[in-house]
Amino acid sequence: MDHRYTTLAAALVAAFSVQAAFAQSTPGQSSLPDVTVKGSSEAVYNPGHATTATKIDAPLRDIPQTVNVISQEMMRDKGVRSMEDALKSVPGVSLSHGDGQRDQVVIRGFSALGDQFVDGFRDDAMYYRDMSNVEQIEVVKGPAAVLYGRGSSGGMINRVTKKPGIDKTETTLQLGSWNQRRGEVDIARNVDQTMSFRLTGAIERADSFRNQQFLEREAFAPSLLFKFNADTSLLVQAEYLHDKRVTDWGIPSYQGRPLDVPARMYYGAANARDADTSDSRVASAGFTLNHRFNDNWSLRNGFRFYQYKLDRYSTTAGAVTPDANLVLYPSGFRVARSRGAISRSEHGIFNQTELTQKATLAGMRHQVLYGVELSEQDRWQMTRAGTATSLDAYNPVAPDANPVLTVNPASTNSGKSQVAAAYVQDLISLTDHWKALVGIRYDAFKQTVDVDTIPGRTDKAWSPRAGLVYQPTSTQSYYVSWSKSFQPAGESFNLTPSNATVAPQRTTNKEIGARIDLFDRKAAVTASLFSLERSNILTSDPANPLLSIPIGTQRTNGLELTFAGELGQGWTVSTGYAFMDAKINKSLNPDVQGKRATLTPRHSANVWLTKSVARSWLAGAGVNVVGARYADSTNTTTMPGYTTIDAMLAYRLGKAYLQLNLYNLLNRQYIASAHGSVANSLLPGAPRSAMLTARYAF
Repeated sequence: MDHRYTTLAAALVAAFSVQAAFAQSTPGQSSLPDVTVKGSSEAVYNPGHATTATKIDAPLRDIPQTVNVISQEMMRDKGVRSMEDALKSVPGVSLSHGDGQRDQVVIRGFSALGDQFVDGFRDDAMYYRDMSNVEQIEVVKGPAAVLYGRGSSGGMINRVTKKPGIDKTETTLQLGSWNQRRGEVDIARNVDQTMSFRLTGAIERADSFRNQQFLEREAFAPSLLFKFNADTSLLVQAEYLHDKRVTDWGIPSYQGRPLDVPARMYYGAANARDADTSDSRVASAGFTLNHRFNDNWSLRNGFRFYQYKLDRYSTTAGAVTPDANLVLYPSGFRVARSRGAISRSEHGIFNQTELTQKATLAGMRHQVLYGVELSEQDRWQMTRAGTATSLDAYNPVAPDANPVLTVNPASTNSGKSQVAAAYVQDLISLTDHWKALVGIRYDAFKQTVDVDTIPGRTDKAWSPRAGLVYQPTSTQSYYVSWSKSFQPAGESFNLTPSNATVAPQRTTNKEIGARIDLFDRKAAVTASLFSLERSNILTSDPANPLLSIPIGTQRTNGLELTFAGELGQGWTVSTGYAFMDAKINKSLNPDVQGKRATLTPRHSANVWLTKSVARSWLAGAGVNVVGARYADSTNTTTMPGYTTIDAMLAYRLGKAYLQLNLYNLLNRQYIASAHGSVANSLLPGAPRSAMLTARYAF
């Protein structure tokens, strides 16, 4: 880090010195706190534990890495309906529209396209996930390859699903703006001491503030838990999701700014509800076997199978140019359009076997994790291209879509990826005040494609991690960490002629940080100062998005701050701030040398505050601030910064719960996300809207 960041580091140390003076502490205390497992309705804004970063149930204060936990209670209070809604309040996370077909975010300036997980298993199929079966979301910042393998430059996202083991019956009905209707069910029962089950599901139908847009969604997730004895259990899970919507790439830009048109403006086909849709189906099943041999040794074996199918059709807007033909283009500006389609199917099998050991050596306590992972994913894709007429840029009156689409043989293929990996991790209590976390993983990642002209390849890589934690009191924790990861070409897509011979991208993260518990551990303030660098990075070629090109080295230097928890007298808060200086600092391409990373604001912040009133009432409000971002790697188009304000009011009457959420109260017009590789395709954010939730538990 250069001298510009020493000032931030000094401010960070000073801030925590002040906070430490007010923090309650118990010097010399070093034992791990008891873990209390609660139902989803008992989640808090400030969870003290997470499993994603270490794959063991370790207190967050023992982890030398930034981990943001989004609890179910916070998601409910904010009226979260999507992964995008949940993640937009996480510091250092910014949004991509994912081609109008999938969840996609950028973490600390790097795309996290392939860094989605569910219960620790890779979940990189490209679809919009449903929230009905999500207990909480854990975001691990920086490389996580030591436990999860390839990818994870800026971080990874793990959905923790709802599981059996409680008695609960809950139904939910939501009604909102633009004809939004959604019903959910969550039924859990302990049949006896040896078996439990849980069933979650949702059906949703909605229109949109965007012309033509709609949503049809169904989700279903049953699970069974068998307890053979006090030491052995088997969890069996399945999940199904169907999602259909118009493929929306947003609006174009002109002279480096979003085109000044209403947020509802759509540039696709007149019959988009039939001709420009993304239709995805995802089904998965798996099991987790846990066995405890004794107090020191335990075994976990996890297995997951998934199948995914996508049919995507889209008509997208391109460049806006002046045109003198006022008959065809009355505003004097025309927008070019293109039409295409992608069909994609894939399936995968994952198996993880992990052995956990607790031991005391030379007076130091160890929690050692030994793991082996084997996986195979098969992917098939076919792309087609067509034509679409140009339209008036400011008053687009589109015809029906041209049904003629031509197969693109260059990007139509079947491919297979196989992983064989082994890893070991040790969480060490060095003394009463010092802890260390060290680990290393070895991956052999093999890829093949059924195209003779595209050679297969096998990438072998070591992914290490090391961190040191200093805990002067039971409420203060300071750490320093270092980690590395790799990202091979074709990580989420099959190999192509453009990337089959490209070496993996490499990421190194250096980080210092702190966590201080306040108000009897009901709240916590965290901070991290980091330098993250990725070499040999790839991006989509603006001239041909189907191809990838290397653009050199990207570095993100940044600062993240959070404060979350209960303040007393019914007040609960969650706040976050991120400063990110993300740039292409080395490139053979002069057009991107020194340019800012796409979709990444220099400053972003959010605040969410709730207050319990007279036991039955809960009121809340929040502000989300996002700085200006660039839409493309050459920084030719700027998406202006924006601020939105949301609010909530809820009332509990016995087993019934009513909640009203209001979004974008000031009705600001803004650009929420973009593609990230092209200057166009900017997706407007929603105007003022409302959602009423009725929930009944019995």
